[in-house]
Amino acid sequence: MSGVALALEVVVVFFLALFLLHRYGDFHKQHRMVLFATLLAWFLCFLIVFILPLDVSTTIYNQCEIDNQVHLVPSNTFIRDNSSNTSLFPTQRVAKSCHKPWSYIPDGILPVFWRVVYWTSQFLTWLLIPFMQSYARSGGFSISGKIKTALIENAIYYGTYLLIFCSLLIYVAVTPKWHLSWSDLRTIGITAANTWGLFLLVLLLGYGLVEIPRSYWRASCHGQLLAKTYFKAAKLMTEKADAEENLEDVMEDVRTVNETIKYNHPLRKCIDTILRKCPVEYQEKMGRNMDDYEDFDDKGNPYPSKNSLVKLHKKVIYAVQRHNRTQVQWQILLDEAFHLEDVAKNETSLTHQFIHSFPSAEPPGWVSKYLYTPTVEWYWECVFRRWCYRVLAVLLCLFSAAVVWSECTFFSTQPVLSLFAVFIQLAERDYNYVYIEMACFVTIFFLCYCVYSTVFRIRVFNYYYLAPHHQTDAYSLQFSGMLFCRLTPPLCLNFLGVIHMDSTISHQQRQQTVYNSIMGSMQVLSFIANGFYIYYPMLIVLLCIATYFSLGTRCLNLLGFQQFMGENDLTSDLVDEGRELIRRERRKRQRTEDGETRRREWRERYSDQRERYGGRSRSAYSELKETDGSGTDTGRAQSRRDRNDKAELLQDAEPLDFTGEEQLETDNRRYAGGHYLATSASRSRIFDDV
Repeated sequence: MSGVALALEVVVVFFLALFLLHRYGDFHKQHRMVLFATLLAWFLCFLIVFILPLDVSTTIYNQCEIDNQVHLVPSNTFIRDNSSNTSLFPTQRVAKSCHKPWSYIPDGILPVFWRVVYWTSQFLTWLLIPFMQSYARSGGFSISGKIKTALIENAIYYGTYLLIFCSLLIYVAVTPKWHLSWSDLRTIGITAANTWGLFLLVLLLGYGLVEIPRSYWRASCHGQLLAKTYFKAAKLMTEKADAEENLEDVMEDVRTVNETIKYNHPLRKCIDTILRKCPVEYQEKMGRNMDDYEDFDDKGNPYPSKNSLVKLHKKVIYAVQRHNRTQVQWQILLDEAFHLEDVAKNETSLTHQFIHSFPSAEPPGWVSKYLYTPTVEWYWECVFRRWCYRVLAVLLCLFSAAVVWSECTFFSTQPVLSLFAVFIQLAERDYNYVYIEMACFVTIFFLCYCVYSTVFRIRVFNYYYLAPHHQTDAYSLQFSGMLFCRLTPPLCLNFLGVIHMDSTISHQQRQQTVYNSIMGSMQVLSFIANGFYIYYPMLIVLLCIATYFSLGTRCLNLLGFQQFMGENDLTSDLVDEGRELIRRERRKRQRTEDGETRRREWRERYSDQRERYGGRSRSAYSELKETDGSGTDTGRAQSRRDRNDKAELLQDAEPLDFTGEEQLETDNRRYAGGHYLATSASRSRIFDDV
């Protein structure tokens, strides 16, 4: 049964990581190595979170077995016969009942498992992923050029962390009571990595503990949510216009270089590589304006160097990715705004039927027909949804308060003040392993949700940004995998300390979890084990207070970064601007829908007439053939001309659509909601070489 539980969790975690990668990455365009490294990093981090509760329950069972073997009754203790009220013979105390948990993992499996998972994740986060990030962002045209650029960029990156490790190493070396060994060096390296991760962990956790419950509460307030959507529309329109302008400037540089370097120039292969990364319409324009028969040395124009082409290549990759991302995000935001406006209109409906402004063109499935009917949708969107969000927000708020209290008091073992430690110890008395595993899983899952959701929300300009709907670039995907691998080990150690399963922090004489044994004893660096690991998490209180009063948002707003603040005049102006943009897009989409409806009606109407006229002509031809079996060539030609005239007349009868909008081209490049302008797979991969 234990093997089944472990295998089941591995499979569930794999598909969870694969689902998230499919949501944020693009399987068709991004390189296989980028997707594999990101998937492996996410999978290992999620696997640690899911397997750690099994390690806790297994450790509690092993502790029970040890207690039965060690805790014996002294020899002068007798068993008394109740019938004769006399002492019989000295014996041992009756052993406690220690039944195995359903998910018990035999000895020898977890140590190997944790070593493989931990050191693989550390190899990814400190060596492979940083190198692949630089490789992916490089604009080189060959593998050797990209490797050279990645090595130079990572030399400075690795130097900063090497400085931290050397500082800790010097501290241990000058301490007389410590004698360095390979185990101590390994512990110093693990401590350095966990110290860096814990520093960032408290920052992200302090933000998530407040922002997640507040986001669900705000989602229940429909008016505020719609105003924030208008605000985001105004900001996204500005970013969208800036991305289009940036793409035009970069394409102008590409056009200039393309006209300068002709077909027989040695750098022409580099230009062709750059052109393959450009959108299709720009490729066609540049291809029509290019004269391949003009020699490159006929004119005295200066030619760009290879380094300048490398920089231009990098600009093209960034500009195209940003343009495609803003286009898709704009369509998604429009759909969200239209839906919120529909909810506001349907709240006053007396029929209790949810009506969409723009119904889906696809036929409804069985779920929409029988389960999620318009009546059910109205009650969910207009009545129950807000109350469900509010109840969920209150529950999350209580859970956040319990986490803050436990983070500030987990070092106290007498009395036990940490709430999660109390829950685990109560279950440990009765050896209720199911309750222990569920309590551990819910606690660590909530901590991970607060931390990981913050990683998905933060945005460092356009340098790091996880955008859904397959719009995340390779650098951001790998950066998130690197952050997960660095945050998960200190998060798990912090969780074990909160539930008093880490004897290094709680100073209790009990068996360590296998995960703790892999980390080594932190007492090698006593000022970190007894100081930093215990008192630094208390800063989470200050971070929660700062997040509650939106100090970070106010500071960014003062620095000129537009943030959504209800009482601000600038926020009101942007909300009004966004509302007008949404109205304009609604009118545009309505005209498009009306035009499509009219064309469809005319097409259906005249297709029936075409079939009816075609049937009459065939019957007339049959009658003519019966009356005059031989017929003449002149009669057959005249009948054929009559039929062709009728068909041409019916084909010309389709009306014109005076919508005031120019029709788009439809040769596989027509823009549709939720799809961006795509190039071929071979043209969009960042690792393509000459």
